[in-house]
Amino acid sequence: MTDHDRLFKELLSTFFIEFLELFIPDLAGTVEPDSMRFLQQEYFVDLTSGEEKVIDLLVDVKQAGEDMAFLVHLEAQASSETNFSRRMFFYFARLYQKYLQRVYPIVVFSFDEPYREEPHQHRVEFATLKVLEFNFASIQLNRLNWRDFLNQPNPVAAALMSKMQIATEERPKVKAECLRLLATLRLDPARTRLVSGFVDTYLRLSAQEEQVFQTEIGKLEAREREDVMQIVTSWMEQGIEQGIERGERSLILRQLTRRVGEIPTSVQSQIDTLPIAQLELLGEALLDFTSLSDLEAWLVGQEQ
Repeated sequence: MTDHDRLFKELLSTFFIEFLELFIPDLAGTVEPDSMRFLQQEYFVDLTSGEEKVIDLLVDVKQAGEDMAFLVHLEAQASSETNFSRRMFFYFARLYQKYLQRVYPIVVFSFDEPYREEPHQHRVEFATLKVLEFNFASIQLNRLNWRDFLNQPNPVAAALMSKMQIATEERPKVKAECLRLLATLRLDPARTRLVSGFVDTYLRLSAQEEQVFQTEIGKLEAREREDVMQIVTSWMEQGIEQGIERGERSLILRQLTRRVGEIPTSVQSQIDTLPIAQLELLGEALLDFTSLSDLEAWLVGQEQ
C-alpha cells in the first residue's frame, strides 16, 4: 500500500518554502527562510472517535520585520472525511493553547474523489450571535488543472501535477511533463529522486500507457529529452537494485531457517532493517550458526 502520509510529509518538509511560494505567495514573500524550525510531531487524542491523531507538519517561522514568530500547521489529507473542518479547529485550538502563538492552518486535500469542493471553515453560531468562524487555507488538488502549473519553475509543482485533475488519456503526457519540469530545475540528485519518486508513485503506467509516455518524451527538445531519460534510467537502476536486495534478504532468511529453525517475527524485523553491507556480513556469518541464540547474539553485536 502507498504510504501517502510519508510521501507528502517528505515532499512538503523538503520544499516547504517552495510550497508556500506556489500556493500562498503572499505569505511566502514575508517569511524569513533562515528562521524556519520544524517542531516535533504533536499527538492529540480525538475525543469524538477515541483515536490518537498526529499533526503532519508544524513549522515555527518569522515574518520579516517582526520579532514574534508564528506557526504554520500543514496537514495533508488523503481522504474525504466528515467533520474534517471541526477536527482542524480542534488542532488549532490545542496548538494555540499550548504555544500561545498565531497559527496559520493549511490543508492539502490529495484524494482523487470526490470532486466537490471540500469545506474549509468551521462555525459555531446562533441567530443573534456568531460565536466562532474558523478558516483554513485549502488546496484541493483534484480541482486544480495540471496545465496551469506547466511553466512554474517549482519542484512542488513538478510533483503535485501528478495528483491534479487529469483525464485518463492524459496520464502519460502529464508524467512526461512532470519530469520535463523537474529536469529544468537542476536539483541535486537526492531532491531529484524525491520528486521523481513521488511522480512515479502516483502515475504508475500500464504497458500501453508506457508506450505513449515514451512517445511524449520523444517530442521534447534534445537537451530536455536527455535529462528526462536520465531520470527514467535511474528509476530502472534503482528498481533492479531493490529487486536484488529483496532477493538477497529472502535467500538469507531461507538459509537461516534451515540452520537455526523458525525465525521469530521480531528477529525477522531486525534483519529487514539491516543495511546491505551488514546483510552481506550476515550471509557469511550464518554458516557458523547452530542455534537461534547465535543469530540473536550476532544481531546484538551489530548494534554495538
